[in-house]
Amino acid sequence: MQQYIEFVTGNPILALVWVGLVVAIIASIVKQKTAGYTTVNPNEATILVNRENGVFLDIRTRDEYRQGHISNALHTLPSQIKEQNITELEKYKTTPIIVVCKTGQTAQDSANLLKKAGFENVNVLKDGLISWNEAKLPLVRSKSKK
Repeated sequence: MQQYIEFVTGNPILALVWVGLVVAIIASIVKQKTAGYTTVNPNEATILVNRENGVFLDIRTRDEYRQGHISNALHTLPSQIKEQNITELEKYKTTPIIVVCKTGQTAQDSANLLKKAGFENVNVLKDGLISWNEAKLPLVRSKSKK
């Protein structure tokens, strides 16, 4: 115990950084456990779509969506979800929805909003399209309109 006290008194900034990291890790775990959604990897997501008629919901910008998206993915902006302008999604309230963004971070907020809106089975693609690409799964490219 004496060594810990000496360390903290001799290195207060480093000790503060360690405390901050521990608090951040605990907060992250608590946030994940209390979230209204489940995080799934690309394999689990494809199983949800193939076996349970799930649907991918891409929340990236329209340009990003056109550059490449998962086959049959619906496109909605996070602002539409926030404003509850999601009438086209109402028919999917009981089916699995996999929210997809570029990195998996933006999708978390949208997934929580969908859960609050009454969607029963909301999931987030872990690491977003980055993990989808790393798994070497296909993307569909939209033809640009001129």
